Amino acid sequence: MDAILATAEKRGLHRSLGAFQLTMLGVGAVIGTGIFVLTSEAAQKAGPGMMLSFCIAGFVCAVAALCYSELASMVPVAGSAYTYTYAVMGELLAWMVGWALILEYAVGASAVAVGWSGYVVGQIRSLLHIDIPMEWVNGPSSGGYINLPAVVISLLVTWLLVIGTTESARVNAVLVAIKVAALSLFIALSVPVMNGANFHPFMPTGLGGVAGAAASIFFAYVGFDAVSTAAEETKNPQRNVPIGLIASLVFCTIFYLLVSAGAIGSPLGAQPVRDAAGAVLSPGTPELADRCRAIVASGALEPLSCSREALAHVLRVIGWEKIGNLIGLAATLALPSVVLMMMFGQTRVFFTMARDGLLPEKLASVHPKYRTPHVVTIVTGCAATLAAAFLPVGKLADYSNSGTLFAFFMVALSVMVLRKADPGRRRPFRTPAVWIVAPLAMAGCAYLYFSLPLVAILVLPGWGAVGLLIYFGYSRHRSHVGRGIEDNVADPSLQPETAKPLEP
Repeated sequence: MDAILATAEKRGLHRSLGAFQLTMLGVGAVIGTGIFVLTSEAAQKAGPGMMLSFCIAGFVCAVAALCYSELASMVPVAGSAYTYTYAVMGELLAWMVGWALILEYAVGASAVAVGWSGYVVGQIRSLLHIDIPMEWVNGPSSGGYINLPAVVISLLVTWLLVIGTTESARVNAVLVAIKVAALSLFIALSVPVMNGANFHPFMPTGLGGVAGAAASIFFAYVGFDAVSTAAEETKNPQRNVPIGLIASLVFCTIFYLLVSAGAIGSPLGAQPVRDAAGAVLSPGTPELADRCRAIVASGALEPLSCSREALAHVLRVIGWEKIGNLIGLAATLALPSVVLMMMFGQTRVFFTMARDGLLPEKLASVHPKYRTPHVVTIVTGCAATLAAAFLPVGKLADYSNSGTLFAFFMVALSVMVLRKADPGRRRPFRTPAVWIVAPLAMAGCAYLYFSLPLVAILVLPGWGAVGLLIYFGYSRHRSHVGRGIEDNVADPSLQPETAKPLEP
């Protein structure tokens, strides 16, 4: 622990960010994925109660973010929660967190790719009047063969990462502006004409449905850790980090509530789609897909829960077809950047674990021409592409969330352990009321985790069991820290400064 923290504390970063810059960083990182992709999934699980689901997920993120910030300010190195846990809890638990982060980033990238597929298919239908057969835009679990658009975007992003294409701050700012402008326009057009009767019953599936939707749309908040990881570059972090975290999460939550209110109040409504016996159908199943097709074939409006491009669909229904197409275009432009950044985050975790000796060093070999970790990028891209090809967005988001919630749980636990084990260590940022905030974060993560579908709950221990086999069979005996190798990595290509990083 001391070696890792000492190395981190020597790396003095220039403090230039204020509260406003941190808030904008958080808004840009959070808005764009879940709100465009998972609104229909949340409507199917909770109906209008999805508004409460956004509040629950946002609160859990807020308390987890405060814990995240303390460790981020103390250990400002690559690897995210994996490195923090390594510094505090030791190698085994760090391995489990890193293994869970693989589940978060790679599967999360697949989920966004599938969400992008829905929007691009809608754009092709609306602008070019071409209907792509459903069998080629859905995986087997949704009644199709393969999701070809999701495959294409996943492979394209993998190729961009291999050749080292970067996102500049200017391009990123433009994408943030597009996302915020699109959602603001949606709110301005949909909220004034919403029908209050659509909000009753408010929780048609009960509190369990609201909790299940909160667990799924937790995905809509992933990215807020971009604020906490900037703690070491922040002026007056004790003041500005909590302001940036809470302000960005409050802003995004209010934004999400207004968007969901506009969607619920539209003629589509947000009541879950049911079968002939009145039972709520599960998202992403062939049964729901068949029921949705039957509704459309009857001449009725496609319900919000059925739409693969929910926000654009709402605007088309209320008479703003061209603007609805623009909303779809905004999502089509913005979501690939999220796929790219999630895959990039995955390669950084892999890279750090390989640098520590826990994974084969060759896995993070740097390309001689492009100076990128091409092997791990290709492995990640292929895995993400396979998942995007055959699984629906809701299931992918749930699997990703299980890994994320475990990582956040361990970060909150690590903060409390380090407060007891080393209370005198320098902390540029200290979690306020840590003995209240950290337990709340742990309880909130556990609550959302056990609110996930059973398959998603079981994915994490199954994934963890595979990880333990790899750790005890390979990683434990090759760990650089375990063998007393701290700063000396045999393969010079694994030194982080030799790799050409992508700029978020």
